Amino acid sequence: MPTWIPTVAADDVDDEDVAAFTHGGTEYAIYRSPDGQFYATAGFCTHEAELLCRGFVIGTEIECPRHNGRFDYRTGQALGAPALVDLTSYPTRVVDGTVEIEVG
Repeated sequence: MPTWIPTVAADDVDDEDVAAFTHGGTEYAIYRSPDGQFYATAGFCTHEAELLCRGFVIGTEIECPRHNGRFDYRTGQALGAPALVDLTSYPTRVVDGTVEIEVG
């Protein structure tokens, strides 16, 4: 059975932006795409564990602030060096104005 966790208010995440969320000692990044859809990934870059919420969102990509590794936040796919390992991604939904992610 899926476990859905409430994260952030949908209104708190602008289009082409990222928000941090911590649950049970795990960091997550919550994104809002240019078309208003929500996505979620692991919160740390797979290259050197930098927090992605400090990075830059460009279209449907997140760029790590440390070494500019980029990921497609819709799928978690690493898009090139130095980031070569994909991010874990999580299904999302909006319930009563709150973005929820499915974990477990």
